[in-house]
Amino acid sequence: MPIRRFGGHRSLVSHSQIPKLSYGYAKMNMSRSGYRVFSANSSTACTELAKKITERLGVELGKSAVYQESNSETRVEVKESVRGQDIFIIQTIPRDVNTAVMELLVMAYALKTSCAKNIIGVIPYFPYSKQCKMRKRGSIVCKLLASMLAKAGLTHIITMDLHQKEIQGFFTFPVDNLRASPFLIQYIQEEIPDYRNAVIVAKSPSAAKRAQSYAERLRLGLAVMHGEANHSESDMADGRHSPPLSRTTAGHTGLELPLMMAKEKPPITVVGDVGGRIAIIVDDIIDDVEDFVAAAEILKERGAYKIYIMATHGLLSADAPRLIEESAIDEVVVTNTVPHEVQKLQCPKIKTVDVSMILAEAIRRIHNGESMAYLFRNIAVDD
Repeated sequence: MPIRRFGGHRSLVSHSQIPKLSYGYAKMNMSRSGYRVFSANSSTACTELAKKITERLGVELGKSAVYQESNSETRVEVKESVRGQDIFIIQTIPRDVNTAVMELLVMAYALKTSCAKNIIGVIPYFPYSKQCKMRKRGSIVCKLLASMLAKAGLTHIITMDLHQKEIQGFFTFPVDNLRASPFLIQYIQEEIPDYRNAVIVAKSPSAAKRAQSYAERLRLGLAVMHGEANHSESDMADGRHSPPLSRTTAGHTGLELPLMMAKEKPPITVVGDVGGRIAIIVDDIIDDVEDFVAAAEILKERGAYKIYIMATHGLLSADAPRLIEESAIDEVVVTNTVPHEVQKLQCPKIKTVDVSMILAEAIRRIHNGESMAYLFRNIAVDD
């Protein structure tokens, strides 16, 4: 037995007492290597998704305070230890996009300085994803945001249906781009009567691959719309229009460039038969709904008797609820990646599909070091 000295006396200590101390230390280390889930949003409406995810995981939402100072500065206070743990920050993006981005950055940096082991951002709708191409003399803001998140301390991101898959290349850390299509397809099969008589519609040629993926999995026909009603951002993503077509300054007289022809779209046409069928328009984002309303009117003229819109992210800005209510659209189905409870009260045609299950499973698998392939089963490359 080892000998312990107390003052000038000697005492015998049993070896059986030593493992108890080391076991308690090991147990403390195990608790430190767990994970916590935080919400980085100061709005109560935006914490609903975080609460659903934590309920599915069987954990409590991390204790923190996120609020705005009187001068509109963002302040974050983490109210529990995160040292050595995997931290998941759930951030849903409300209408005030810039405030939400700042909340995410400040919380990530606070967790980084609090010695968190890994900081994983759960951002179902990634903001500024439409600004992922160079237009005229603008900037690729999505790349800037990716760099800011990395600098703030994020080591991984979980998102859903990025506007362009190539956005993943902007990041210096892993990105898991989950898909909402299995949930939307399930809604079509269970909630749309006689969906076998439906046709999947691409609102523009750029959305044809996504529509084809839906059509193949549902064993339905495909139709593509093309023409003046579509004013997508891809039409402007053709460089910086420099030099201008007409020169006002003296240039090199020996250099003659071919004159560029201006784009001119033909009248809107529908490639595919929608007469006497249910038309289901699929897209990743529904924000300003003018294009969707115009597409619905054309499909009605072509003979479609019901029109559904399926989209992952329901931003539904400005007067979108009123325009949907007054249009030929029968139903708009979106997921809860973006809070839209106010819009639902204004327009009963808006329906919500819950995707918290796949986000919770992604968190569990990443923390346990398990493969994510199961979450992408039966997902087409073009989806």
